[in-house]
Amino acid sequence: MTTPDTIRIFVPLEYRRRNGRTQILPPENRLDAEDRQQDPHILRALARAWEWRRKLETGEANTISDLAAAEGLADRHVSRQIRLAYLAPAVTERLMVKQEIPAVRIIDLINAVSLPWAEQEASVFETG
Repeated sequence: MTTPDTIRIFVPLEYRRRNGRTQILPPENRLDAEDRQQDPHILRALARAWEWRRKLETGEANTISDLAAAEGLADRHVSRQIRLAYLAPAVTERLMVKQEIPAVRIIDLINAVSLPWAEQEASVFETG
């Protein structure tokens, strides 16, 4: 007798009809942390900043103005956003890999770049 090639997984979901539509409800015992997701605007801003930094370092673009013209953005916007590529490695890891939610808005995240690396993490992920 051979073993089956499929695996069966049981996920306890509840179905309810609301306003004429079927809604799938998650298990009641799930953790609150599972509800939180990283802000896609922050992820996109970090990715763009790192891409712009790479273009400057490899010579694909010579100036911020070149980057801004290629992207169809204002020079000031690009020069402000590219600062995110210079966040402390610990902050970048917590934002991108662990996808932790920062306690600050994106403009405050950009301003945190001016702080020493040791202070950035406490500033970005402050609680309370």
